[in-house]
Formats: sequence, structure tokens, C-alpha cells
Amino acid sequence: MMIESSPNNLDLRVGTDAQSERIGALVFDALVKKDDHYNLQPWLATSWEQPDPVTWIFHLRDGVTFHDGRALSAEDVVWTIESLIDPAHGHLITSKSGNFAAVASAEAKDRLTVVVHLKHPDAELLFNMSDGLFGVVPNGSGSDFGLHPIGTGPFRFISSVQDKEVLVERNPGYWAGSPKIERVRFAVVPDAITTALELQKGSRDMESNAITLDMVHALRNERSLATETGPSSVVVYMNFNVQDPILRDRRVRQAIACAIDRQAIVDAIWRGKARLANSLLPPEHWARAADSEMASYPHDIGRAQKLLGDAGFPARKDGVRLHLTLKTSTDETTRLLAAILQQQLRPAGIDLQIRSAEFGTFYSDVTKGAFQIYALRWIGSNEDPDIFRYAYGSASVPPKGGNRGRYANPKLDDLLKSAAASSDQSERRRDYVEAQQILAEDLPGIPLWYPDNEVIHNLRVNGIRPVGAGGFDYLRFASLRTSP
Repeated sequence: MMIESSPNNLDLRVGTDAQSERIGALVFDALVKKDDHYNLQPWLATSWEQPDPVTWIFHLRDGVTFHDGRALSAEDVVWTIESLIDPAHGHLITSKSGNFAAVASAEAKDRLTVVVHLKHPDAELLFNMSDGLFGVVPNGSGSDFGLHPIGTGPFRFISSVQDKEVLVERNPGYWAGSPKIERVRFAVVPDAITTALELQKGSRDMESNAITLDMVHALRNERSLATETGPSSVVVYMNFNVQDPILRDRRVRQAIACAIDRQAIVDAIWRGKARLANSLLPPEHWARAADSEMASYPHDIGRAQKLLGDAGFPARKDGVRLHLTLKTSTDETTRLLAAILQQQLRPAGIDLQIRSAEFGTFYSDVTKGAFQIYALRWIGSNEDPDIFRYAYGSASVPPKGGNRGRYANPKLDDLLKSAAASSDQSERRRDYVEAQQILAEDLPGIPLWYPDNEVIHNLRVNGIRPVGAGGFDYLRFASLRTSP
């Protein structure tokens, strides 16, 4: 299987990049696992309860063993949690400690029972213990554990060579059923054209969302290959600097939304392989507001022009009402998106300039707030409704979060605080629906679409079902045949 880059750290307590989380989720097990609606289901924890708002009790699955034969116990879970909240445990330095900031301590009540004590209620704790984000490590695992990770997952780590490959093999004693594929080599191939050619030649078996959709379309004619398409939780979005003198008026932001023909862009860039988005949450999510519950902005140039006029931007003789700049990375798909946006905003009277830079420079400007508009995507983090606090909470301005546009709304903050403190899902959903209604009206950012998951594989590989944020969980169920 080809991947675009090496994982930064296969210790899921540390690794936050996509490859670390996707491969790490095959090596480690989490306490809970997300289902198709992003509800959290039992995994290593068979059940849990909250006797009070600041206490969680987890009951662990019996008979689970690590790859080196050690039996999983509550002490391992306690060590994993404690090392995330206390650097003295394993001398771990990790950005994931913020996900456990509400945790005061964890204790092993008995061999299979873990008690977590909180400083204050935190309904998001359970999500932060789910697959891809959390992996239970053996008691005593230190800062160099990512070099030779030992988990309880369906595959066990064999070796890794930076910028070349990661090799894993099936765990024959896996408690949830041993995978059928004996070994998987994750070969690092940074170039999309090379990836496509390797598939075409048959020298590699698979890739997942690593090539452009034009290449995916071209490879559909190859008799030795098959393409599997599945819904994705990844969301592409535009964000505004609401402190900007022009963009601080929400009518300008709404006008931009009306001027964009999102379906035309999906058809042109994504070849129709994407679903339109009206929220950062995936459509299947239990907390997502229905489209009918939120303000909407169908393509309407007349409405865009009126909103701009009402905001104090009349059309000049050349038809231009205002000038804005969109910052992007040098990624080819993003640059193409920017060029189309530039064309689509012009009839509304918006002269959109494009500034492209390599990703490091671009992202530095974004976090510093040195932009008017930018386009990016949320991968995985938007499967948790806490994404609204992280992306738009007034206390989440970088470096404390992802509110790069400096948006602030006290009512939104109160709703998100209430939702995070409640353990009643129906109450939380009401708060999150109202939060999405506020964001759809104020429009500090525009959710654009959810690109489909596209996995191309050799016909000798069976059982591929891509879902969610592009994880590799389907390798647990995949199988090989000797000839196509």
C-alpha cells in the first residue's frame, strides 16, 4: 500500500499526522470505537458509567494481550492516560495533552476496572479515547516507544525506515479476529504521478486518497484495477478573518457564499465525487443539524450583489465593489479551486486576488491571522462536535486552538460550554444544533463539501470499504487472492 509520507510517530500518544493515526490505529486498540454515526461503541472498554459528572468508570475486556504476550490490564490504561497528562510519566512531550486537560488522575480499581477523575465535567473525553486518536500502551512505555510500538491491535509492528516504508504483520491472536492479510508494507511514495504509474504497472497493490481525481478517473479503464468509493467525513472549507475591515460585516461573508456555485466546483474539480456541506460535522453525525434547520446560501448572484450593496459596497463603473485576497498552499487541487472561486466571485463585484505559498509559509500566515480568506480541510477532528469550540470558540485563538479568523460570539461559547458539560446526548444535540444555526447565520467560515474516499487497488485485493476520515481499518477485513 502506498502512502504519501512517513508517519511522524506511531505512538498514538504523540503522533498527530494522518499517517501516524491511520497506521497507529492498526497497531493499537482504543477504549471505544466510532460507529457509522460517530456514536461511541465498546471496544477495549466493554462498558462504562458516570456515577457523577466528574467520574468515569471503565470496565475492560478480559483476555486481551499485547503483541509481546503480556495481558492487558487496568494498569496499562492508567499509564496511558497518566502519561498524557503528566510529563513525568515516560517523559512524554505531546500536543495531545490538551485533549486530557480536564483529567485530574486515573486509577486502577482492580485488574479490569479503571476510574478516571476529572477536574470539571468533560463530555468530549470519551471521543478523545476513540480509534485513531488513542491507543493503549503497556505500563511503563517511555518517550522512545514510537520507535518499536507494541499494541493490542490487529497488526503488529515489524519495522520502519524513514521516507521509505513501514512494515506490519497480522496479529494471529487478535481478540476481535485475526486479519486475513499476512503482511502489509506501507511504501512511502510522495509523488501522485509515481503512485498512479506504480498502480498501472502492478508493482504496488493499493493507494488511498493519494492521487488526484483526474488520475482516479484515468485509472478506471485499467482492467487490473478497481476503485472503491465511500463517504468521507473530511470537510473542505473556507475561513474568513472576521477582524478584517471588509469581512467583519457578515453580509459580505454571506454575499461570498451566495456567489459561489459549489455544485459546479464539485462537478469540475471532484468529478461529482463529493457531497455539499452546510456544517463542519459529517452528514451522518448524531449532532449535525439538518440542512432545513440552518440558513442556506444557494448560488444567487443577485442576492450576493444586494447583500454587498446593503453592506456599503456599491458597484463602480467597472462593476467591482471590493477587493479581497485568498491565500492557499501550492497544492494543485487547492490552486485550481482558488482560480474557479476567482471567476465565480467576479460577477458579484468581488475582485479576488490569489496568493499561493508552500504549505509551511501558508500555514504560518493562517495561524498568525495574516489573511483575509483561506481554504483548507478538517480531517478527523470534525468527527467530534467539539470542533465548533476548537474552530470558533473565543478562547481558541492560536496557539490555544484553531480559531484562526478570530471569531467571537458569547452565545456560541455558552452553548458549547453547556454541551461539553452535559452527559445527556439529546441535550447536547440541542445545544449543538443551535450552535450550528448561529454559525450558519454569522458565517465565520463556509463549509464547502465532503470529498469522497477513493481507494484504488489491484484486483487481487478484496474486501475494501473506505469510510470516515480515510482510515485504514478496512485492512482488518481485506483478503488476497492469488490471481485476479
